[in-house]
Amino acid sequence: MAAGGWIFLLAAMVSLKITLGHNHSGGTDTYHVSVGHLFLLRCLFADAHTSVTWSRGGGYNLPTGVEVRDGLLWFLPVQMSHNGLYTCEKRDKNGLSSRVTYGVSVSSAECPETLETVPITDGGLPCKQTEIFKLNNTRNIRWMKDCQPVEKPISLGKNGFMRLSSATERDAGKYTCLVDVSVDGRKYTAARSIQLTTGQCSLFDEPKVVFPQREVVVVKKYQSAELNCLALIGHCEDNETVMYWTVGEAYVEDHKELNETSKFTSDRGRVYGQSTLSIPKVLPQFLNVPISCYVSNSAGSGVGVVWLQEADHSALYTSLALCLATSLAVLALAAAFLFFKVDLVLVHRKLLRRFSKQQALDGKFYDAYVSFLQPNTLSSADTESFALQILPEELERKHGYSLYIRGRDDCPGEAVHDVIATTVRQCRRLIIILSPTIKSSTDTTTEDSLLHDNQNQLCYEQKVGLYDALTQNDPRVILVEIGSPVDYGVLPESLRYIKRKQGALKWKKASLRTHKLPKLHSNRSFWKNLRYHMPSVPSRRLQTIV
Repeated sequence: MAAGGWIFLLAAMVSLKITLGHNHSGGTDTYHVSVGHLFLLRCLFADAHTSVTWSRGGGYNLPTGVEVRDGLLWFLPVQMSHNGLYTCEKRDKNGLSSRVTYGVSVSSAECPETLETVPITDGGLPCKQTEIFKLNNTRNIRWMKDCQPVEKPISLGKNGFMRLSSATERDAGKYTCLVDVSVDGRKYTAARSIQLTTGQCSLFDEPKVVFPQREVVVVKKYQSAELNCLALIGHCEDNETVMYWTVGEAYVEDHKELNETSKFTSDRGRVYGQSTLSIPKVLPQFLNVPISCYVSNSAGSGVGVVWLQEADHSALYTSLALCLATSLAVLALAAAFLFFKVDLVLVHRKLLRRFSKQQALDGKFYDAYVSFLQPNTLSSADTESFALQILPEELERKHGYSLYIRGRDDCPGEAVHDVIATTVRQCRRLIIILSPTIKSSTDTTTEDSLLHDNQNQLCYEQKVGLYDALTQNDPRVILVEIGSPVDYGVLPESLRYIKRKQGALKWKKASLRTHKLPKLHSNRSFWKNLRYHMPSVPSRRLQTIV
Protein backbone atom coordinates (compact mmCIF):
# COMPACT_ATOMS: atom_id res chain seq x y z
CA MET A 1 0.00 0.00 0.00
CA ALA A 2 1.32 3.46 -0.93
CA ALA A 3 2.17 6.01 1.75
CA GLY A 4 -0.83 8.12 0.76
CA GLY A 5 -3.11 5.12 1.28
CA TRP A 6 -1.79 4.54 4.81
CA ILE A 7 -2.29 8.21 5.63
CA PHE A 8 -5.88 8.07 4.34
CA LEU A 9 -6.62 4.87 6.31
CA LEU A 10 -5.21 6.43 9.50
CA ALA A 11 -7.34 9.55 8.97
CA ALA A 12 -10.44 7.37 8.42
CA MET A 13 -9.80 5.48 11.68
CA VAL A 14 -9.32 8.73 13.61
CA SER A 15 -12.51 10.13 12.06
CA LEU A 16 -14.41 6.95 12.96
CA LYS A 17 -13.30 7.31 16.58
CA ILE A 18 -14.44 10.95 16.63
CA THR A 19 -17.89 10.26 15.13
CA LEU A 20 -18.57 7.41 17.54
CA GLY A 21 -18.19 9.80 20.43
CA HIS A 22 -21.14 11.89 19.25
CA ASN A 23 -23.85 9.31 19.92
CA HIS A 24 -24.81 8.94 16.26
CA SER A 25 -25.22 12.67 15.83
CA GLY A 26 -22.17 13.44 13.74
CA GLY A 27 -21.32 16.52 15.80
CA THR A 28 -23.45 19.18 17.46
CA ASP A 29 -24.90 21.99 15.33
CA THR A 30 -25.35 24.97 17.67
CA TYR A 31 -27.93 27.73 17.16
CA HIS A 32 -27.56 31.08 18.91
CA VAL A 33 -30.85 32.68 19.95
CA SER A 34 -31.91 35.53 22.22
CA VAL A 35 -34.43 35.59 25.06
CA GLY A 36 -37.91 36.70 24.06
CA HIS A 37 -37.62 35.72 20.38
CA LEU A 38 -39.61 33.12 18.48
CA PHE A 39 -37.41 30.22 17.32
CA LEU A 40 -38.35 27.19 15.17
CA LEU A 41 -35.96 24.23 15.01
CA ARG A 42 -36.39 21.67 12.23
CA CYS A 43 -34.90 18.18 12.21
CA LEU A 44 -32.33 17.67 9.48
CA PHE A 45 -33.99 16.76 6.15
CA ALA A 46 -37.31 16.02 7.87
CA ASP A 47 -40.63 17.26 6.56
CA ALA A 48 -44.18 17.38 7.89
CA HIS A 49 -44.77 13.76 6.81
CA THR A 50 -41.71 12.37 8.59
CA SER A 51 -42.18 10.76 11.99
CA VAL A 52 -39.89 12.70 14.32
CA THR A 53 -39.36 12.34 18.06
CA TRP A 54 -37.77 15.18 20.03
CA SER A 55 -36.06 14.94 23.40
CA ARG A 56 -33.83 17.12 25.55
CA GLY A 57 -30.63 15.99 27.23
CA GLY A 58 -31.47 12.29 26.89
CA GLY A 59 -34.85 12.72 28.60
CA TYR A 60 -38.30 12.63 27.01
CA ASN A 61 -39.79 15.74 28.65
CA LEU A 62 -39.40 19.11 26.97
CA PRO A 63 -39.11 22.28 29.06
CA THR A 64 -42.04 24.65 29.54
CA GLY A 65 -42.56 26.90 26.54
CA VAL A 66 -41.16 24.33 24.08
CA GLU A 67 -43.53 22.17 22.06
CA VAL A 68 -43.60 20.05 18.90
CA ARG A 69 -45.76 21.09 15.95
CA ASP A 70 -45.65 19.25 12.60
CA GLY A 71 -42.22 17.84 13.46
CA LEU A 72 -40.80 21.28 14.30
CA LEU A 73 -39.60 22.29 17.74
CA TRP A 74 -41.28 25.59 18.71
CA PHE A 75 -39.82 27.95 21.33
CA LEU A 76 -42.73 30.24 22.32
CA PRO A 77 -40.71 32.38 23.06
CA VAL A 78 -37.10 31.57 23.94
CA GLN A 79 -36.28 31.56 27.66
CA MET A 80 -32.98 31.23 29.49
CA SER A 81 -34.10 27.81 30.77
CA HIS A 82 -34.24 26.59 27.16
CA ASN A 83 -30.46 26.53 26.89
CA GLY A 84 -29.16 23.01 26.21
CA LEU A 85 -29.04 20.09 23.76
CA TYR A 86 -32.06 18.84 21.79
CA THR A 87 -32.14 15.55 19.87
CA CYS A 88 -34.49 14.51 17.08
CA GLU A 89 -34.83 10.88 15.99
CA LYS A 90 -36.37 9.77 12.73
CA ARG A 91 -36.52 6.58 10.63
CA ASP A 92 -36.20 6.20 6.89
CA LYS A 93 -38.13 3.82 4.65
CA ASN A 94 -35.57 1.05 5.31
CA GLY A 95 -36.20 1.29 9.03
CA LEU A 96 -32.77 2.81 9.66
CA SER A 97 -32.92 5.11 12.67
CA SER A 98 -30.88 8.31 12.75
CA ARG A 99 -30.50 10.88 15.49
CA VAL A 100 -29.27 14.42 15.18
CA THR A 101 -28.39 16.59 18.19
CA TYR A 102 -28.62 20.36 18.13
CA GLY A 103 -27.29 22.86 20.62
CA VAL A 104 -29.41 25.88 21.54
CA SER A 105 -27.30 28.68 23.06
CA VAL A 106 -29.48 31.34 24.70
CA SER A 107 -28.25 34.87 25.44
CA SER A 108 -29.93 37.94 26.87
CA ALA A 109 -28.64 40.17 24.05
CA GLU A 110 -31.16 41.65 21.64
CA CYS A 111 -29.23 40.31 18.66
CA PRO A 112 -28.10 36.66 18.88
CA GLU A 113 -24.55 35.57 18.17
CA THR A 114 -23.63 33.63 15.03
CA LEU A 115 -21.11 31.11 13.76
CA GLU A 116 -22.27 31.37 10.16
CA THR A 117 -20.05 33.41 7.88
CA VAL A 118 -20.75 34.67 4.35
CA PRO A 119 -18.13 36.38 2.13
CA ILE A 120 -18.84 39.94 1.09
CA THR A 121 -18.38 39.00 -2.56
CA ASP A 122 -21.79 37.29 -2.58
CA GLY A 123 -23.38 40.76 -2.81
CA GLY A 124 -26.18 40.01 -0.35
CA LEU A 125 -27.37 38.20 2.76
CA PRO A 126 -30.22 35.70 3.16
CA CYS A 127 -32.58 36.21 6.09
CA LYS A 128 -32.28 32.52 7.11
CA GLN A 129 -35.86 32.45 8.46
CA THR A 130 -37.20 29.73 6.16
CA GLU A 131 -39.49 28.13 8.75
CA ILE A 132 -40.89 31.52 9.79
CA PHE A 133 -41.71 32.45 6.20
CA LYS A 134 -43.65 29.17 5.80
CA LEU A 135 -46.18 30.33 8.41
CA ASN A 136 -47.96 32.44 5.74
CA ASN A 137 -48.67 35.20 8.23
CA THR A 138 -48.37 38.97 7.78
CA ARG A 139 -44.83 39.90 8.65
CA ASN A 140 -42.46 42.82 8.85
CA ILE A 141 -38.78 42.31 7.98
CA ARG A 142 -36.01 44.45 9.42
CA TRP A 143 -32.20 44.28 9.16
CA MET A 144 -29.67 45.46 11.74
CA LYS A 145 -25.88 45.71 11.62
CA ASP A 146 -24.05 45.11 14.87
CA CYS A 147 -27.48 45.38 16.54
CA GLN A 148 -28.06 48.87 15.11
CA PRO A 149 -30.33 49.87 12.22
CA VAL A 150 -28.53 49.55 8.85
CA GLU A 151 -27.61 53.06 7.72
CA LYS A 152 -26.60 52.16 4.19
CA PRO A 153 -29.40 51.86 1.64
CA ILE A 154 -30.50 48.27 1.16
CA SER A 155 -33.04 46.47 -0.98
CA LEU A 156 -35.12 43.48 0.14
CA GLY A 157 -35.84 40.61 -2.13
CA LYS A 158 -37.94 37.50 -1.72
CA ASN A 159 -38.06 36.17 1.86
CA GLY A 160 -36.08 39.15 3.16
CA PHE A 161 -32.92 38.67 1.05
CA MET A 162 -30.89 41.87 1.64
CA ARG A 163 -28.71 43.43 -1.06
CA LEU A 164 -26.14 46.08 -0.26
CA SER A 165 -25.47 48.72 -2.84
CA SER A 166 -21.76 48.97 -3.69
CA ALA A 167 -20.64 46.64 -0.89
CA THR A 168 -17.15 47.37 0.44
CA GLU A 169 -14.96 46.00 3.18
CA ARG A 170 -16.41 48.59 5.54
CA ASP A 171 -19.74 46.76 5.31
CA ALA A 172 -18.30 43.73 7.09
CA GLY A 173 -19.90 42.92 10.43
CA LYS A 174 -22.72 41.02 12.16
CA TYR A 175 -26.07 41.41 10.43
CA THR A 176 -29.31 40.36 12.12
CA CYS A 177 -32.58 39.71 10.29
CA LEU A 178 -35.65 40.44 12.44
CA VAL A 179 -39.08 39.17 11.39
CA ASP A 180 -42.23 40.30 13.20
CA VAL A 181 -44.94 37.65 13.00
CA SER A 182 -48.25 36.84 14.68
CA VAL A 183 -48.85 33.30 16.01
CA ASP A 184 -51.98 32.17 17.83
CA GLY A 185 -53.04 35.80 18.23
CA ARG A 186 -49.75 36.86 19.82
CA LYS A 187 -46.98 38.94 18.26
CA TYR A 188 -43.46 37.52 18.19
CA THR A 189 -40.11 38.48 16.70
CA ALA A 190 -37.74 35.94 15.18
CA ALA A 191 -34.05 36.82 14.81
CA ARG A 192 -31.10 35.25 13.01
CA SER A 193 -27.58 36.67 12.71
CA ILE A 194 -25.01 36.20 9.93
CA GLN A 195 -21.39 37.36 9.88
CA LEU A 196 -20.40 39.20 6.72
CA THR A 197 -16.63 38.95 6.08
CA THR A 198 -14.25 40.37 3.55
CA GLY A 199 -12.40 37.05 3.06
CA GLN A 200 -13.26 33.97 1.02
CA CYS A 201 -15.44 31.09 2.27
CA SER A 202 -13.43 28.43 4.11
CA LEU A 203 -14.13 25.21 5.93
CA PHE A 204 -14.13 25.44 9.69
CA ASP A 205 -14.39 21.71 10.46
CA GLU A 206 -13.23 18.50 8.89
CA PRO A 207 -16.08 16.48 7.35
CA LYS A 208 -18.02 14.16 9.65
CA VAL A 209 -20.46 11.36 8.85
CA VAL A 210 -23.82 11.99 10.54
CA PHE A 211 -25.13 8.50 9.76
CA PRO A 212 -24.66 5.59 9.55
CA GLN A 213 -22.60 5.11 12.70
CA ARG A 214 -21.92 1.38 13.16
CA GLU A 215 -25.52 0.56 12.26
CA VAL A 216 -27.01 -2.88 11.61
CA VAL A 217 -29.66 -3.11 8.89
CA VAL A 218 -31.84 -6.23 8.71
CA VAL A 219 -32.43 -7.32 5.11
CA LYS A 220 -33.79 -10.30 3.20
CA LYS A 221 -31.36 -12.34 1.17
CA TYR A 222 -31.62 -11.94 -2.62
CA GLN A 223 -33.90 -8.91 -2.30
CA SER A 224 -33.03 -5.27 -2.98
CA ALA A 225 -31.69 -2.86 -0.37
CA GLU A 226 -30.70 0.79 -0.27
CA LEU A 227 -28.20 2.38 2.11
CA ASN A 228 -28.03 6.13 2.75
CA CYS A 229 -25.09 8.14 4.03
CA LEU A 230 -25.23 11.71 5.30
CA ALA A 231 -22.10 13.74 6.00
CA LEU A 232 -21.52 17.28 7.28
CA ILE A 233 -19.08 18.97 4.91
CA GLY A 234 -18.79 22.48 6.39
CA HIS A 235 -20.06 25.99 5.72
CA CYS A 236 -19.45 26.00 1.99
CA GLU A 237 -18.96 23.41 -0.68
CA ASP A 238 -15.48 22.32 -1.58
CA ASN A 239 -15.01 21.00 -5.09
CA GLU A 240 -12.44 18.55 -3.76
CA THR A 241 -14.96 16.78 -1.46
CA VAL A 242 -15.67 13.18 -2.49
CA MET A 243 -17.96 10.51 -1.06
CA TYR A 244 -17.62 6.82 -1.83
CA TRP A 245 -18.47 3.34 -0.47
CA THR A 246 -16.51 0.19 0.24
CA VAL A 247 -17.78 -3.36 0.82
CA GLY A 248 -15.37 -5.14 3.10
CA GLU A 249 -11.98 -4.21 1.69
CA ALA A 250 -13.18 -3.74 -1.89
CA TYR A 251 -14.45 -0.58 -3.58
CA VAL A 252 -17.98 -0.48 -4.94
CA GLU A 253 -16.58 -0.34 -8.47
CA ASP A 254 -15.37 -3.92 -7.97
CA HIS A 255 -19.02 -5.03 -7.77
CA LYS A 256 -20.73 -4.28 -11.08
CA GLU A 257 -24.18 -4.96 -9.64
CA LEU A 258 -23.85 -2.12 -7.10
CA ASN A 259 -24.58 1.52 -7.82
CA GLU A 260 -23.74 4.68 -5.82
CA THR A 261 -24.90 8.28 -6.25
CA SER A 262 -23.88 11.44 -4.39
CA LYS A 263 -25.14 15.00 -4.10
CA PHE A 264 -24.48 18.07 -1.96
CA THR A 265 -27.11 20.32 -0.39
CA SER A 266 -27.03 23.42 1.76
CA ASP A 267 -29.16 23.79 4.88
CA ARG A 268 -29.01 26.61 7.45
CA GLY A 269 -25.64 27.77 6.27
CA ARG A 270 -24.06 24.34 6.30
CA VAL A 271 -23.26 22.02 3.43
CA TYR A 272 -24.17 18.35 3.64
CA GLY A 273 -23.23 15.47 1.39
CA GLN A 274 -25.69 12.68 0.67
CA SER A 275 -24.68 9.38 -0.88
CA THR A 276 -26.89 6.39 -1.70
CA LEU A 277 -25.69 2.82 -2.26
CA SER A 278 -28.21 0.75 -4.23
CA ILE A 279 -28.03 -3.05 -3.94
CA PRO A 280 -30.37 -4.71 -6.49
CA LYS A 281 -29.89 -8.14 -4.89
CA VAL A 282 -28.43 -8.83 -1.46
CA LEU A 283 -25.93 -11.60 -2.10
CA PRO A 284 -24.39 -13.72 0.67
CA GLN A 285 -21.03 -11.94 0.30
CA PHE A 286 -22.69 -8.66 1.30
CA LEU A 287 -23.91 -10.02 4.63
CA ASN A 288 -22.07 -9.53 7.93
CA VAL A 289 -19.22 -7.52 6.37
CA PRO A 290 -18.49 -3.83 7.07
CA ILE A 291 -19.97 -1.58 4.38
CA SER A 292 -18.32 1.81 4.84
CA CYS A 293 -19.25 5.30 3.64
CA TYR A 294 -16.25 7.64 3.31
CA VAL A 295 -16.20 11.41 2.94
CA SER A 296 -12.90 13.17 2.29
CA ASN A 297 -11.59 16.61 1.36
CA SER A 298 -8.56 18.78 1.92
CA ALA A 299 -9.39 19.26 5.64
CA GLY A 300 -9.71 15.60 6.57
CA SER A 301 -11.98 12.60 6.23
CA GLY A 302 -14.82 10.79 7.96
CA VAL A 303 -16.27 7.30 7.81
CA GLY A 304 -19.51 5.58 8.77
CA VAL A 305 -20.01 1.81 8.90
CA VAL A 306 -23.10 -0.33 8.42
CA TRP A 307 -23.59 -4.10 8.43
CA LEU A 308 -26.24 -6.01 6.52
CA GLN A 309 -27.72 -8.81 8.54
CA GLU A 310 -30.17 -11.40 7.30
CA ALA A 311 -33.52 -11.41 9.04
CA ASP A 312 -33.31 -13.86 11.92
CA HIS A 313 -35.98 -16.50 11.46
CA SER A 314 -34.76 -18.57 14.40
CA ALA A 315 -37.47 -17.11 16.65
CA LEU A 316 -40.10 -18.05 14.05
CA TYR A 317 -38.63 -21.52 13.62
CA THR A 318 -38.44 -21.92 17.39
CA SER A 319 -42.08 -20.86 17.74
CA LEU A 320 -43.12 -23.28 15.00
CA ALA A 321 -41.08 -26.06 16.61
CA LEU A 322 -42.63 -25.33 20.00
CA CYS A 323 -46.11 -25.26 18.50
CA LEU A 324 -45.45 -28.53 16.67
CA ALA A 325 -43.92 -30.11 19.78
CA THR A 326 -46.83 -28.90 21.88
CA SER A 327 -49.33 -30.24 19.37
CA LEU A 328 -47.56 -33.59 19.23
CA ALA A 329 -47.36 -33.68 23.03
CA VAL A 330 -51.08 -32.92 23.29
CA LEU A 331 -51.86 -35.61 20.71
CA ALA A 332 -49.58 -38.05 22.51
CA LEU A 333 -51.23 -37.27 25.84
CA ALA A 334 -54.65 -37.62 24.26
CA ALA A 335 -53.67 -40.93 22.68
CA ALA A 336 -52.14 -42.11 25.96
CA PHE A 337 -55.24 -41.06 27.83
CA LEU A 338 -57.50 -42.90 25.38
CA PHE A 339 -55.25 -45.97 25.55
CA PHE A 340 -54.89 -45.96 29.33
CA LYS A 341 -58.21 -44.29 30.11
CA VAL A 342 -59.62 -47.33 31.88
CA ASP A 343 -56.51 -47.80 34.03
CA LEU A 344 -56.36 -44.09 34.90
CA VAL A 345 -60.01 -43.98 35.92
CA LEU A 346 -59.62 -47.08 38.09
CA VAL A 347 -56.52 -45.64 39.79
CA HIS A 348 -58.34 -42.36 40.37
CA ARG A 349 -61.25 -44.17 41.97
CA LYS A 350 -58.90 -46.14 44.18
CA LEU A 351 -57.20 -42.96 45.37
CA LEU A 352 -60.55 -41.26 45.82
CA ARG A 353 -61.79 -44.06 48.06
CA ARG A 354 -58.57 -43.96 50.07
CA PHE A 355 -58.45 -40.23 50.72
CA SER A 356 -62.12 -39.29 50.67
CA LYS A 357 -63.66 -39.44 54.14
CA GLN A 358 -67.30 -39.12 53.16
CA GLN A 359 -69.41 -40.28 50.26
CA ALA A 360 -72.93 -39.05 49.54
CA LEU A 361 -75.76 -41.59 49.62
CA ASP A 362 -77.97 -41.85 46.51
CA GLY A 363 -80.75 -44.10 47.86
CA LYS A 364 -79.67 -47.15 45.84
CA PHE A 365 -79.41 -50.59 47.45
CA TYR A 366 -77.40 -52.41 44.77
CA ASP A 367 -74.57 -51.55 42.44
CA ALA A 368 -75.93 -53.66 39.60
CA TYR A 369 -78.87 -55.81 38.57
CA VAL A 370 -77.69 -58.89 36.64
CA SER A 371 -80.13 -60.08 33.94
CA PHE A 372 -79.54 -63.24 31.90
CA LEU A 373 -81.47 -66.00 30.15
CA GLN A 374 -81.81 -69.07 32.34
CA PRO A 375 -79.85 -72.05 30.95
CA ASN A 376 -82.53 -74.72 31.45
CA THR A 377 -83.72 -74.49 27.86
CA LEU A 378 -81.71 -73.41 24.87
CA SER A 379 -78.82 -71.29 26.29
CA SER A 380 -75.56 -72.78 27.37
CA ALA A 381 -74.80 -73.48 31.03
CA ASP A 382 -71.82 -71.16 30.60
CA THR A 383 -74.14 -68.19 31.01
CA GLU A 384 -75.40 -69.40 34.40
CA SER A 385 -71.85 -70.23 35.54
CA PHE A 386 -70.68 -66.74 34.61
CA ALA A 387 -73.66 -64.93 36.18
CA LEU A 388 -73.91 -66.94 39.42
CA GLN A 389 -70.28 -67.83 40.14
CA ILE A 390 -67.61 -65.94 38.22
CA LEU A 391 -69.23 -62.50 38.22
CA PRO A 392 -69.94 -62.46 42.01
CA GLU A 393 -66.45 -63.84 42.70
CA GLU A 394 -64.80 -60.93 40.90
CA LEU A 395 -67.10 -58.01 41.67
CA GLU A 396 -68.51 -58.85 45.11
CA ARG A 397 -65.70 -60.70 46.87
CA LYS A 398 -62.69 -58.95 45.35
CA HIS A 399 -63.99 -55.42 44.81
CA GLY A 400 -66.86 -55.10 47.25
CA TYR A 401 -69.73 -54.45 44.84
CA SER A 402 -73.29 -55.43 45.72
CA LEU A 403 -75.15 -57.36 43.00
CA TYR A 404 -78.75 -58.45 42.63
CA ILE A 405 -78.76 -61.60 40.49
CA ARG A 406 -82.05 -63.03 39.38
CA GLY A 407 -82.15 -66.71 40.23
CA ARG A 408 -79.97 -66.16 43.28
CA ASP A 409 -81.47 -63.26 45.20
CA ASP A 410 -85.19 -63.49 44.33
CA CYS A 411 -87.55 -65.39 46.65
CA PRO A 412 -90.15 -67.94 45.54
CA GLY A 413 -93.73 -66.80 45.70
CA GLU A 414 -92.99 -63.13 45.14
CA ALA A 415 -94.91 -61.09 42.61
CA VAL A 416 -92.23 -61.35 39.98
CA HIS A 417 -93.10 -58.30 37.93
CA ASP A 418 -93.49 -56.03 40.94
CA VAL A 419 -90.22 -57.23 42.47
CA ILE A 420 -88.36 -56.78 39.19
CA ALA A 421 -89.65 -53.23 38.66
CA THR A 422 -88.76 -52.20 42.22
CA THR A 423 -85.37 -53.90 42.31
CA VAL A 424 -84.18 -52.58 38.92
CA ARG A 425 -84.90 -49.01 40.06
CA GLN A 426 -82.85 -49.65 43.22
CA CYS A 427 -79.72 -50.53 41.19
CA ARG A 428 -77.12 -48.22 39.73
CA ARG A 429 -76.35 -50.45 36.75
CA LEU A 430 -78.20 -53.01 34.67
CA ILE A 431 -75.89 -55.80 33.47
CA ILE A 432 -77.53 -57.72 30.61
CA ILE A 433 -75.74 -60.97 29.75
CA LEU A 434 -76.34 -62.09 26.16
CA SER A 435 -75.47 -65.45 24.60
CA PRO A 436 -76.14 -66.92 21.15
CA THR A 437 -79.37 -68.98 20.86
CA ILE A 438 -78.77 -72.65 20.07
CA LYS A 439 -81.68 -74.20 18.17
CA SER A 440 -82.33 -77.95 17.95
CA SER A 441 -82.86 -79.45 14.53
CA THR A 442 -85.22 -82.17 15.87
CA ASP A 443 -87.68 -80.22 17.96
CA THR A 444 -87.69 -76.67 16.73
CA THR A 445 -91.29 -75.96 17.71
CA THR A 446 -90.85 -77.15 21.28
CA GLU A 447 -87.63 -75.18 21.75
CA ASP A 448 -89.21 -72.03 20.32
CA SER A 449 -92.07 -72.37 22.78
CA LEU A 450 -89.73 -72.93 25.73
CA LEU A 451 -87.56 -70.03 24.63
CA HIS A 452 -90.62 -67.80 24.45
CA ASP A 453 -91.84 -68.82 27.90
CA ASN A 454 -88.42 -68.46 29.52
CA GLN A 455 -87.76 -65.11 27.91
CA ASN A 456 -90.91 -63.49 29.26
CA GLN A 457 -89.33 -62.73 32.60
CA LEU A 458 -86.04 -61.70 30.97
CA CYS A 459 -87.81 -59.43 28.53
CA TYR A 460 -89.78 -57.75 31.29
CA GLU A 461 -86.78 -56.91 33.44
CA GLN A 462 -84.93 -55.70 30.40
CA LYS A 463 -87.98 -53.70 29.33
CA VAL A 464 -88.19 -51.96 32.71
CA GLY A 465 -84.46 -51.28 32.92
CA LEU A 466 -84.07 -50.21 29.31
CA TYR A 467 -87.00 -47.81 29.53
CA ASP A 468 -85.51 -46.05 32.54
CA ALA A 469 -82.04 -46.13 30.97
CA LEU A 470 -83.23 -44.55 27.73
CA THR A 471 -85.48 -41.93 29.32
CA GLN A 472 -83.62 -41.09 32.53
CA ASN A 473 -80.15 -42.59 31.99
CA ASP A 474 -80.67 -44.44 35.27
CA PRO A 475 -79.76 -47.21 35.58
CA ARG A 476 -77.00 -47.33 33.03
CA VAL A 477 -76.87 -50.47 30.90
CA ILE A 478 -73.83 -52.73 30.51
CA LEU A 479 -74.04 -55.37 27.75
CA VAL A 480 -71.94 -58.52 28.19
CA GLU A 481 -71.67 -61.04 25.36
CA ILE A 482 -70.86 -64.66 26.18
CA GLY A 483 -69.31 -66.98 23.64
CA SER A 484 -70.03 -66.63 19.93
CA PRO A 485 -71.31 -63.40 18.32
CA VAL A 486 -74.85 -62.53 19.35
CA ASP A 487 -77.53 -62.10 16.71
CA TYR A 488 -79.03 -58.71 17.59
CA GLY A 489 -81.57 -59.09 14.80
CA VAL A 490 -83.82 -61.18 17.08
CA LEU A 491 -83.42 -58.80 20.04
CA PRO A 492 -85.51 -55.69 20.87
CA GLU A 493 -84.71 -52.43 19.11
CA SER A 494 -83.74 -50.85 22.44
CA LEU A 495 -80.91 -53.38 22.88
CA ARG A 496 -79.76 -52.83 19.31
CA TYR A 497 -79.71 -49.06 19.96
CA ILE A 498 -77.55 -49.45 23.10
CA LYS A 499 -75.25 -51.81 21.23
CA ARG A 500 -74.75 -49.20 18.48
CA LYS A 501 -74.31 -46.39 21.00
CA GLN A 502 -71.84 -47.86 23.50
CA GLY A 503 -70.92 -51.33 22.29
CA ALA A 504 -70.68 -54.47 24.42
CA LEU A 505 -68.09 -56.21 26.58
CA LYS A 506 -67.02 -59.63 25.36
CA TRP A 507 -66.30 -62.50 27.71
CA LYS A 508 -64.06 -65.14 26.18
CA LYS A 509 -65.89 -68.42 26.37
CA ALA A 510 -62.66 -70.39 26.26
CA SER A 511 -61.87 -69.20 29.77
CA LEU A 512 -64.97 -70.93 31.13
CA ARG A 513 -63.50 -74.43 30.96
CA THR A 514 -62.75 -74.16 34.66
CA HIS A 515 -63.94 -71.94 37.46
CA LYS A 516 -60.58 -71.73 39.12
CA LEU A 517 -59.50 -68.17 39.77
CA PRO A 518 -56.11 -68.34 37.95
CA LYS A 519 -57.95 -68.85 34.67
CA LEU A 520 -59.66 -65.51 35.08
CA HIS A 521 -56.46 -63.68 34.15
CA SER A 522 -57.11 -64.38 30.47
CA ASN A 523 -59.99 -61.88 30.76
CA ARG A 524 -58.03 -59.22 32.66
CA SER A 525 -58.99 -56.46 30.20
CA PHE A 526 -62.63 -57.56 30.40
CA TRP A 527 -62.69 -57.07 34.17
CA LYS A 528 -61.01 -53.68 33.89
CA ASN A 529 -63.60 -52.48 31.40
CA LEU A 530 -66.45 -53.91 33.46
CA ARG A 531 -65.24 -52.12 36.60
CA TYR A 532 -64.79 -48.96 34.51
CA HIS A 533 -68.51 -49.07 33.61
CA MET A 534 -69.53 -49.92 37.16
CA PRO A 535 -70.11 -47.20 39.81
CA SER A 536 -66.96 -45.57 41.15
CA VAL A 537 -67.51 -46.64 44.78
CA PRO A 538 -69.15 -49.94 45.84
CA SER A 539 -72.48 -49.52 47.64
CA ARG A 540 -71.32 -51.03 50.91
CA ARG A 541 -68.67 -48.29 51.14
CA LEU A 542 -71.10 -45.42 50.46
CA GLN A 543 -71.08 -44.31 54.05
CA THR A 544 -69.29 -41.91 56.33
CA ILE A 545 -65.79 -43.10 57.15
CA VAL A 546 -64.75 -42.29 60.68
